[in-house]
Amino acid sequence: MIPTRTDARRHHDPGVRGFASDNYAGAHPEVLAALALANGGHQVAYGEDAYTDHLQRIMHSHFGSGAEAFPVFNGTGANVTALQALTDRWGAVVCAESAHINVDEGGAPERMAGLKLLTVPTPDGKLTPELIDRQAWGWEDEHRAMPQVVSITQNTELGTVYTVDEVRAIVEHAHGLGMRVHLDGARIANAAASLDVPMRAFTNAVGVDVISYGGTKNGMMFGEAVVVLNPDAVSHMKHLRKMSMQLASKMRFVSVQLEALLAKDLWLRNARHANEMARRLAEGVRAVDGVEILYPVQANAVFARLPQEVSRRLQKRFRFYFWDEAAGDVRWMCSFDTAEDDVDAFVLALKEEMAR
Repeated sequence: MIPTRTDARRHHDPGVRGFASDNYAGAHPEVLAALALANGGHQVAYGEDAYTDHLQRIMHSHFGSGAEAFPVFNGTGANVTALQALTDRWGAVVCAESAHINVDEGGAPERMAGLKLLTVPTPDGKLTPELIDRQAWGWEDEHRAMPQVVSITQNTELGTVYTVDEVRAIVEHAHGLGMRVHLDGARIANAAASLDVPMRAFTNAVGVDVISYGGTKNGMMFGEAVVVLNPDAVSHMKHLRKMSMQLASKMRFVSVQLEALLAKDLWLRNARHANEMARRLAEGVRAVDGVEILYPVQANAVFARLPQEVSRRLQKRFRFYFWDEAAGDVRWMCSFDTAEDDVDAFVLALKEEMAR
């Protein structure tokens, strides 16, 4: 038995809180307990372990008996692997201009997957059949990358949430054009909590082909998964995951975290709490003169506009990011461990800085 001790030391103040990203939060205690449970002894590497096998049954309970999960390291890796599996070498992906795959992945989908992103401006981060049609054309034109996939983000980069009917309309339209549908679900749990429906309601039940399932923002230490809902839509996913450098040797430690979230309701508890803290934050912000909330607060994000100098002073007290610095737009994110006191302290600080 190896002694349970460490020479590592804590290098941060656990009392420091911020609203920059739900990635700033640590791992949920139940996830840490699951990691310890999976430790010890030897398990077959590269996904042939008991935890990854059991994960498939858990995914079936959420996304149907045909679903197959491929654990990966991170969200960009999930998106690159999924989109690569859905496109040919000459293929293109239609997405919102604000989509994470377009603005926050360093060009990885295009550089690593070898595909073309065809972007569409949207007022709220959400695509519609009409907006898709702006880029879904020219399939026989050899001078143009062929539109083969529609990628939507649920919830969107602007914090808005597609309704079940909106996703269904997109899927039916895309399939009618011979295209596949990918759902970037980095915050899929927050969307389901917001809509108060199971995740299947806006995924396999309406015909989505592949999901990038997000766990890190929902309380995991690391890891996501590509979940194939329509096996006819992809081929050689195992090989593509390896080629995309997303095959974990000790995969049990990714799979057991997903099990901790999804076996019962931890995923939903975490998401509901983060969403509730965002609503509390929005209510407090609305009472501050001179601050404008930019989009409906439907998940765990609040986007606001305020004077730049106020934001810069406030950033010295709480971490958060500018969304559009020129316009004075900022983004405030809540996570599973955001407390009411954190929100109230932030709103008080905002009031103080606005009054200066």
